[in-house]
Amino acid sequence: MRRLGQHFLSDPKILGRIADALDCVPGETIVEVGPGHGALTRELLARGVQVIAIEKDRALAEQLRFQVSGLRCQVVTGDALELDWHELYSRHPTPDTRYRLKVVGNIPYYITSPLIDKALTPPLPERVVFLVQAEVAERLAAKPGGKTYGALSVGVQAVCRVEKLFTVEPGAFRPPPKVRSALVRLTPLARPLVNDVEVAPLRAFVTACFSRRRKQLKNAVPGMTEQDLRAAGFDPTLRPERLSPEAFVRLFRRSLTYQQ
Repeated sequence: MRRLGQHFLSDPKILGRIADALDCVPGETIVEVGPGHGALTRELLARGVQVIAIEKDRALAEQLRFQVSGLRCQVVTGDALELDWHELYSRHPTPDTRYRLKVVGNIPYYITSPLIDKALTPPLPERVVFLVQAEVAERLAAKPGGKTYGALSVGVQAVCRVEKLFTVEPGAFRPPPKVRSALVRLTPLARPLVNDVEVAPLRAFVTACFSRRRKQLKNAVPGMTEQDLRAAGFDPTLRPERLSPEAFVRLFRRSLTYQQ
């Protein structure tokens, strides 16, 4: 039965590859978003890790709680968008303090963007591995100038290295979705392009620029004139999709000087 937009994955080979992407070691704790029937949860537990499984559907949460009783798994009933993952992680006993939060999930398509925003809200996890709609994975990993490059690409790539690892066909799910899925791995950059307090404002700025995607910068950048852009070292006739994440960060910071 389909619940809350979920498509349940049970292929052991794919589940194994998802767990591999986390690069987890026995003893650390993983936060799993949307465990559903627990197929990935059991794969993770088999690798010796502890799991905090966040499930919004009460019936599924109770079912999973029964299945993992006595194992290294805490099932939390609640909305992953509202819960504090870091707080849950800090309360969960982790034997070795060298480990940092890692997040994994086969996430419902309709809340993909909010969950990515949530996952990349500072402090960032050590690693995020999400199974998402293939189109979203392509946007996350897109390079400047491509058709799929946009605000999501810039916002995520400013703080993370994005890897699109592999695609999953609809037939691997029950019920099968109407589109292909893909696994993405997000690893925070050792030196992010922005600091913590700039993350949300940069996303808002880039989103505003891309809301006029086919416009040139002189007509797309909020609060900056053609003269301002030239003074900042930008070609006013360029389109937003031509700017790299690094260039967008420079433009964002320069734009702040015109708002003071």
